[in-house]
Amino acid sequence: MEKTLKPVFVKSPDDTVFLRIKKRVSDKVRELEPRRRATIVFKAILFPLVYIAAYVLALCYGRQSAVLYGAYFLMGIMLVLIFLNQIHDAVHGVLWKSPRLNKLYVHFFDLMGANSYVWKVRHTRLHHNYPNIMGWDSDIEQSTLARIFPHGPFSRIHRYQHIYLPLIYPLYLLNWLLVRDFKDFFNRSKPVWKVVDIPRSEYIKLFIFKAFFLFYIIVLPVLVLKISLWKAIGVFLIMMFTASIFSLLVLLSPHANTENEFPLPDERLLIGHPWFVHQIRNTNDVIHDNWFIRFFMGSFNYHVVHHLFPKVNHVFYPEATAILREEAARHNLPYHSYPLVTTLVNHYRLLKQNRIPENIFEETM
Repeated sequence: MEKTLKPVFVKSPDDTVFLRIKKRVSDKVRELEPRRRATIVFKAILFPLVYIAAYVLALCYGRQSAVLYGAYFLMGIMLVLIFLNQIHDAVHGVLWKSPRLNKLYVHFFDLMGANSYVWKVRHTRLHHNYPNIMGWDSDIEQSTLARIFPHGPFSRIHRYQHIYLPLIYPLYLLNWLLVRDFKDFFNRSKPVWKVVDIPRSEYIKLFIFKAFFLFYIIVLPVLVLKISLWKAIGVFLIMMFTASIFSLLVLLSPHANTENEFPLPDERLLIGHPWFVHQIRNTNDVIHDNWFIRFFMGSFNYHVVHHLFPKVNHVFYPEATAILREEAARHNLPYHSYPLVTTLVNHYRLLKQNRIPENIFEETM
């Protein structure tokens, strides 16, 4: 693979603030870990079992349409919960203490239709290192139909993106599983190719897992329940639509809205502030917090500390965020948090704002 020049961040003249936050968070995690470990293990076992139980229920009693639809709806919900609570932590190596067990657990994502290899590259090598940087943040830069970056390529269709994108967002996971993964494997212009050469063995796994997923989700119910192929496809779409809408409530809020920045590197690929400041400036939290969000939603509302400390399990985010807020107030760091509805409205405003390119020759005086 040819060496690709990557964006670099300016060196901080004084890292003591970040190091202080890091030490306080590390100490707090060490203190809480013995009490929180049981919760981590319990959810890592419970959530996949619920997904499997819903599928078994569909195969055993799916001739009753209400049971079949309900089971696939639940599977869509559980797909997102497993992703938020287990797969996300496992890919960062913080679900289990054993690196081998983390690597093995990530393959549950393959069984649910996604490709774990290319997602790990997109998420840990690109999004986490370069959030909101065009050409490097593959979590945001997903489709030519969307113009999220204000300085991104413009097409006439983007004039209407604030209208059509919310309508096609329910296709998000369907596109991810059946289109986007393949594009990342076979289109060498995609960001993943800037940081890896995909091994041949991963191509084999890509097709094997995708085929197995479609077989057990669509084909096997047709064979076992004697239902029509169209009905099987219909319940599959219910699962995908449910998971897409549920996941986008989480995924749209931290980065892609009008309150976030989208900095451009200069001609030397230099970003004008230190790495940890970049993470804080281009990520925001969601204010709402309760037991349901912490237990079921993987504490997604505490997203800033995840970017600062990706090697910390989500069960420690509330305490880590309390430390960050205290230090941010003390040292005037640009920490931001908003209500969930506000972040979604601001995402819509971003789509509307970026539907036309900026005219640098426009008369302003």
